[in-house]
Amino acid sequence: MHKEELINLHQMLYNVKVYFEGLNPELKFSQYNALKITPSQQHKSKMEHKYAIFVLGTEIANAMKEVDYSSSSRISARMKELADKTLKEMDIT
Repeated sequence: MHKEELINLHQMLYNVKVYFEGLNPELKFSQYNALKITPSQQHKSKMEHKYAIFVLGTEIANAMKEVDYSSSSRISARMKELADKTLKEMDIT
């Protein structure tokens, strides 16, 4: 994916995050918030946005466990794997 496409995806997931926070104000998305990266920060690297997408995807999937536990658990686990892989790639470069 190109950086612009990643930023667009990041924005879509960010909108889902905001939606879930509106439904349940107790959701914190602490791992994502700790990254201190938002879709509007276009100066951040492509890899930083990619990592943020996977971290945010993991936390969104965890928030969805109340609705559909089995598939959201698999999604959460896969997103975490991808986040870990991306983090390793970031450390190499």
